[in-house]
Amino acid sequence: MGLKGYILKRTMYSVVLVFCVLTVNFIIFNLMPGDPIAQYILSPESRLTPEDVETLRKIYGIDLPYHERYFVYLRNMLTFNLGKTQVTRVPVVEEISKRLGNTVLLMTTAIVTSITLGTLIGTFAAYKRATKTDTAIVTSSLILGSLPVFWIGILMLFIFAVYLKWFPFGGSVPKWWAYTPPTSPLEIIAGRLYCVTLPALTLVIFSVDNWTLLTRACVLQTITEDYVVTARAKGLPERRVLLKHVLKPASLPLVTAMALSFAGIFTGAMITETVFSYEGMGHWIYMAIMEKNLPVMYAVFYISGLLVVIANFIVDLVYGMIDPRIKVGR
Repeated sequence: MGLKGYILKRTMYSVVLVFCVLTVNFIIFNLMPGDPIAQYILSPESRLTPEDVETLRKIYGIDLPYHERYFVYLRNMLTFNLGKTQVTRVPVVEEISKRLGNTVLLMTTAIVTSITLGTLIGTFAAYKRATKTDTAIVTSSLILGSLPVFWIGILMLFIFAVYLKWFPFGGSVPKWWAYTPPTSPLEIIAGRLYCVTLPALTLVIFSVDNWTLLTRACVLQTITEDYVVTARAKGLPERRVLLKHVLKPASLPLVTAMALSFAGIFTGAMITETVFSYEGMGHWIYMAIMEKNLPVMYAVFYISGLLVVIANFIVDLVYGMIDPRIKVGR
């Protein structure tokens, strides 16, 4: 199978997966007791006018049989007609646009830092395998991985916000911006970094151990291969041996984990954002669950599933570039 056939095959798989995600979401919400969509429309808390109720009935196909409602649901999701939130009556897409930038900043900073540190530390631990250094790194990683993320966040707040007073207690932007808005890009960057540092540091401490242990395990599988021994016998520098001949063949599981991590950016870090009162997607999703805000949950389930499918598709293409044996079907 050539590269074009490989891409076409993976594209077809991805399309099928998207429809499977949509179908599962539809079944989950419609099998909930009492028809949750109808409950949302008719609940007193929704504060809907009769005109709003009639419009939402048409949007969600409440009065239609299930098979017809399914196709209405597909049309809404595929066209991103996600409706309005139950509490604020603001379109879901508009609410997402308000918070997605904050979450992308937080999650991208934390993920890139965690992957970079974890890969370097994990590779070094594998290189120092069966030594005290390796034991110390593995033990530290296991200890960090056992700590609850909310506890790490509270500890960060106590040390850096309460005791040292270096960073704010929470929020996604500095409080003084409400009175004196920033006037230069440098002020904007400094203010955003001022607020994102503690939640990002919390996520890095919580997740760097996973990347360290995963990288170490992947590198250990390849560091004793014959081609690595041959590379060393040729007199190649150890750094080149580790980066080119060891880390690259060991990177396939890492690529998958990286792609899924970036796909999870959309949903944010629910617990961390709640602890730091960070106005991102995670905090918004938490509030939607507490308020049983079904349009928001519909949108989150769909978009997060769609991003995972896209991430897997990208991983398949990257696999084909990293390992030629995959794209030729061997």
